[in-house]
Order: sequence, then structure tokens, then C-alpha cells
Amino acid sequence: MKEQKGKKQKTYISIRLNIMFLCIFVLFSAIIMQLGKVQIVEGEAYKNQVESSQNAITSIPVPRGQILDREGKTVVNNKSLRTITYTRVKGITSEDILKTAKDLAKVLEMPEQDINKLTDIDKKDFWMQLNSKRAETKITKKDIEKFKEKGIEGKELDKKIEDLRRGRVTEVELAELTAQDLKVLAIKSKMSSGYQLTPQIIKKDVTDEEYARISENLANFPGVDATVDWERNYVNGNLFRSVLGNITSSEEGLPKENLDSYLVRGYNRNDRVGKSYIEQRYEDVLHGTKEEVKNITDKLGNIVSTEIISKGKSGNSLTLTIDMELQKKVEESIEKNLRAFKSSEPLLDRAFVVMTNPNNGQILSMAGKKIVEKEGKIEVEDLALGNMTTSYELGSAVKGATLLTGYETGAIHPGDQFYDAPMKFKGTQAKKSWNVSGFGNINDLRALQVSSNVYMFQTALKIAGVNYVPNGSLDIKQGAFDTMRYYFKQFGLGVPTGIDLPNEIIGQTRKVDSQPGFLLDFSIGQYDTYTPLQLAQYISTIANGGYRMQPQIVQEIREQSIKEEVGKVIRSIEPVVLNRIDMKKEHIDRIKEGFRWVFQEGDGTGVKYFKNAPYKPAGKTGTAQTVYGGDDPIGRNAKGERMECYNLTLVGYAPYDNPEVAFSVVVPWLHDDKNGINSIIGKEVLDAYFDLKQQRIHGETTSTGSSKQN
Repeated sequence: MKEQKGKKQKTYISIRLNIMFLCIFVLFSAIIMQLGKVQIVEGEAYKNQVESSQNAITSIPVPRGQILDREGKTVVNNKSLRTITYTRVKGITSEDILKTAKDLAKVLEMPEQDINKLTDIDKKDFWMQLNSKRAETKITKKDIEKFKEKGIEGKELDKKIEDLRRGRVTEVELAELTAQDLKVLAIKSKMSSGYQLTPQIIKKDVTDEEYARISENLANFPGVDATVDWERNYVNGNLFRSVLGNITSSEEGLPKENLDSYLVRGYNRNDRVGKSYIEQRYEDVLHGTKEEVKNITDKLGNIVSTEIISKGKSGNSLTLTIDMELQKKVEESIEKNLRAFKSSEPLLDRAFVVMTNPNNGQILSMAGKKIVEKEGKIEVEDLALGNMTTSYELGSAVKGATLLTGYETGAIHPGDQFYDAPMKFKGTQAKKSWNVSGFGNINDLRALQVSSNVYMFQTALKIAGVNYVPNGSLDIKQGAFDTMRYYFKQFGLGVPTGIDLPNEIIGQTRKVDSQPGFLLDFSIGQYDTYTPLQLAQYISTIANGGYRMQPQIVQEIREQSIKEEVGKVIRSIEPVVLNRIDMKKEHIDRIKEGFRWVFQEGDGTGVKYFKNAPYKPAGKTGTAQTVYGGDDPIGRNAKGERMECYNLTLVGYAPYDNPEVAFSVVVPWLHDDKNGINSIIGKEVLDAYFDLKQQRIHGETTSTGSSKQN
């Protein structure tokens, strides 16, 4: 029994051992098979993976957002261009780049401007690369010893030698470079100028043949890609062009003054960014989100594959407050009248118009033009920015602010009368109205209607606490100037308007009011200077009942348009009230009635042009005696002194009982103060506004766009 039992136990152990050995065999077989698969089947792939390295994520620019006008019409978009790019990877040598450049030069024709950009240094360095043995002979051992004797070693020595060698390349040797060589150099320069793993544009807008030959043979051009890029397209040409601004080219890249700010926000050094005005001010809105790509390179630095980490998104769009159809008509009016009056007005070279919605501050049109002479021909350039970057004495247009200051200080009261006749002060010439004999007894409304200077002089004296004494002297303290400026600033005269654009000026405030009589000049707009935009803010503040609104050039930020559909609104720019003027409503209404008289009643200074206008305008004309402020020598006399002239201005709004549009017109440096150019332009731009309004109400097609039903 014991013997049988022992045999059974041995058999049982043997079976277990066999099972264990079988498991071990199967396990090792599986391991061997897997090792075989890894080594034989997938070995090459794993080898390549080991030899490869994952590079830093590369950001690829996306198209900028569009800019639309208030009617939804495209103002700025992007034009697609077939483009050849080069991405430089780690480990690439100058010789590698040269070889690829030579191959590309057999296919690509380079723009003449790229060839012309090549410097003598570029050409000499290239000649030395092509003629390395000859270049070596230009430096002797003696040259090197001289540098070493001066203690020059290392990298500094290398640079000194290279500079000396370059300097010894002669013009005759440079002449050896053929047209084909220069084309190769132009391509090579672009390839070398980029940053590692950052696509560098070699040529934009390539031909169909160039694009096809390169895209079909990319394997023969390491690092080269045939892709689609974009460039900014300003749909309306020069219309409103200066305010739209510009962007940098890929060659310019990021502005040096803001380099760090851009880099920390993920920009590449050769990215195109807004560099002026709207394009610059709204860069963060327009630039979009870049596509992020991970490049996989082999041990030689060649890109073997790419992986998209995140898809890019085009920039958002801006909707401007500007009506581009109105802008076109305003610019046409300015240019037409500048040309028409230039022959009789030698100093005349510019004019400005600003049109706003006085109730919310939105700028409907901001136009300026300047006459320039080129090669004996008169040309007219855009100067829209001059509305906020240049200032002038604006004359009687500001008399509304003078009277309101008088009311609020208690110096005068609505209905007060003064006798309009020449005023004589000790030691000075008589101060008088344009009607030299005077207007007799007049009240405040009549003073606005006929543009009485004397009424404003009397008001200024009352503000200063001084009574007029014929042939007497004036004793006016600085406080009177401060008081008047305090109230003028409430209208935006002499302070920033708050427009959402850079580089606005505030005009010129005289720092030393040395003569008491200057206060009288101040009261009629012939002392401090203001911009046309400030003048528009001033009249808008009166038109809307006393609220100074921040001027707006952008009203909405939208998602990028898809096909013909305008993107949805992301953010609306709400109107901003900067301040409510410290003046009673009845006083503002009194001035508004006076402005109605100017355009609508009797012998008002604007009646000739505006009385029969169906849109019932109100406003104020202005004339300022001044001196020429331009750079043309024609504006100086034989002694080199600036010639006397006039600035003609105009402000207004319509309808007078429910204003929906306000405007300013400024035309500097005229000989004839009665030629009416200011009123002619003012009438034409108001007509244009209300004509467009009627056309849109009735769904009519306008000259610069398609039919639009409001």
C-alpha cells in the first residue's frame, strides 16, 4: 500500500513539473516571438524613432480678421496668395541652404525688388562662399600675426579676419556674379533670415507653373513647402486709408520697441502685426490664434513628419462706425473744392471734415485731404489723420462756448444786450466785428446770427470782472483765462477727445497769457488752437443737450465672416459719456436757437447755403485771422515772415429739433475770408448724408455699393 501511494505521489509531482515546464516554455516562446517581431518586423521603425527627436511646437500664423463698415460692407480683407516657404531645421549648414537655393533658382523667378535689396556685403559674402579658395588667399599669415600682436584672439579674431577678407573683394570680382547667381543669393538670403522651425516666405504670389513644379517635387527641396499665404487687401484703395493703418511685412516682423511684449504673447519674430492706427490699436482682436504644429525630425535635423497640436483660428472682425459710402462722398467734396479754389488761393493746401452721431459719439466720416505738387502736377493725398493730429485757430465757430461760459459764470444772462461798435483800448488798434461800422444794440441770439465779435469781447470782459472804458487800459488777471478754459474743456476744446486711436493731440494752449487783450482773442477763437475732431465733439455736445460723448471709430467686434455671412457679434462697444457740461438746459437750448438763426433766419451768416435745406440744419460759421502755418516758402514774405491769412470753419447739426448728425469743417490758410469754401463743403456733406439715408430707406442702389434695406 505504501509503495503504491508513493508511486502516485511521484506521478502527481511529475505532472505538476511538466505543466510548469510547459508554461515556462510557452512564456519564453512568447517573449522570443515578441523580440523577433520587435527586432525583425518593427526594428527599422523603432530604430528611426530612437534616432528621431521631437522638436518644440511651431506656431503658424493665420489670416487677420476683416474690417467692415457700419453697413456691413468689407473695408479690409485678405487676399490669398500661393506662396513658397522654407523652414530651417537644426543642423542645416550654409552649404545645405546654398544647394537648395540653387535648385529653387532653376524654378523660381525672383521679384526685381528682392534682387535690388541685396547689399554689397551680401554680394561679397556670397562671392567668398562661391570662391572659397580664392577668398582664402586674401588673408596672409602676416595679417593674422598683426591682429594677434594687438591681443586679438578667438571670435574677435575670426570677425576681424572675415571683415578684412570681405573688404578685399574687388568690384571686378563682384562683377563675376551672374544674374542667376544674384537670384540664388536672393533666395538664400530669405532662407537664412528665418528662425529655426519658423516658416520663412521665399516668394509670394508665385505663378501656376512655379507652384506646380515645386509642390510636385517637394522631396527634392528639403525644408521647402508650397502653401497658401495672405496679404492685406484694402478694398476701397486710398479711401480712409491712413486711419485704417498698416501692418508690418514678414521681413519687418515685430516692432523693436514692443518686441518683448509680443514675444511673451506667443508671437514669432517675423510675424506680421499692426503698426499704425486701427490695425495697431486692435491688433489683439485682428491677429487670431495660430495653428500649433509639432515637427518630428531625424538625427540629421530633417523633418520626417508633423503633428497638428491645435488648429488655428482666423482673427475676429471689426465693424467700424464709419459709413464708407458717406466717406467717399465727403472725400470727393473736399478734393473737388480744394482743386477748384487752389488757383485763387495759393496758400490753400488742406481741408478737414468730421461727421458724427451726436447722441452716441460714433464717427460716421472722418476725412482730410492735402494738395501736394509732384513733378509740376497737383495731386491730392489723404490727410484724414489731420483731424486729430493737427490744430488750428477755429474762429467764431466756438462762440457758443463763449456765451455758455458767460451764462454759467453769471457774467451775462440770456437776452442781455450790448452795443456793437468798434472798441478802443489804450495803446492798441480798435477791436471790432467783421462789419466795421458795427451792428448797434444786439442781444445774444443776434450776436450769434451775425457773428458779432464785440458781443463776445464784452462777454469776456464781464467774465474777467472788467467794464469797458473807451481808450482805457485793460487789467485782466490770469484767472479769467483759467475760467474760460475750464468751461471750454468741458466741450472737449483743449483736452483729449478720447477717440480709440493713438497719437491724438490736444491743440496748443498758450502758456503765458501776457497781454490782457488776448482774452478777447480767446473769446472769438483766435488764441488757443484746437483740432477738427475737438470741434466736432464741441458741436455734438451742444447738439445732444450737453453730454460730451467719447468719439468711437469701432462699434462691434465680430467673429470672422464665413463665406458671405457676417460673423456674430462678440462684443458691442457701448457709448461712453465723458462728462455732462456744467450748464443749464435752458442755456444750452438758448445757444441752439441762436445756431438755428445762423442757418435759417434773416441775414444769418449761414443762410445763403442752408436756409432751404429740407433737413433743417443749425450751426455756426467761423473765421479766424491767423498766419500761415505750413512749410511752403510761398507762405512767407520777402523778410521770411509768415503771411497773414484766414482759417474758415463751420460747425452744425441736423435736424435742429432732433439732431442725428453733427459735423465740423476746417479749411486753413486762405486769403479771401468770404469765398465760402467752408459752407460749400458743409452743405455738400450734409446733402450726401441725407441723400444716402433716403436711398437706403427706399432700398435704392448707391454708387459705391449694393442695395440695402434698413
